[in-house]
Amino acid sequence: MTKSELIGELSAANAHLSNRDIETIVGTIFNEITAALARGERVELRGFGAFTVKKRDARTGRNPRTGAAVPVDEKAVPFFKAGKELRERVNKGGPARVAAR
Repeated sequence: MTKSELIGELSAANAHLSNRDIETIVGTIFNEITAALARGERVELRGFGAFTVKKRDARTGRNPRTGAAVPVDEKAVPFFKAGKELRERVNKGGPARVAAR
C-alpha cells in the first residue's frame, strides 16, 4: 500500500474529514516517526510493531563490477520489528480486526 492509497482508504472510512485533513494527519505521523528515529529514539506502535535505529560498523566492501575493495563508512539504518498482534494477523491471513472503542 502506498501513502496515497492509505490516504484514500482513510478518506473512505472517515467521510467527515476532508482529504486535505487526512493528508495532514498522515504526513504529521510519518514526520514525527522520522524525527524520533533521527534523534535515535525508539518508536513503538502497540499491536503493530517498533521502529528503531541500528548502527552498522564501518567495513570493507567490494565493487561488484571490478571486484576492488571499497571502504564503507559507519552508518545508522532504520529497523522495524513487527509486534505480536501484527505477526498473528499476517500468519492467519485474515482481514484486519478493528478494536472496539
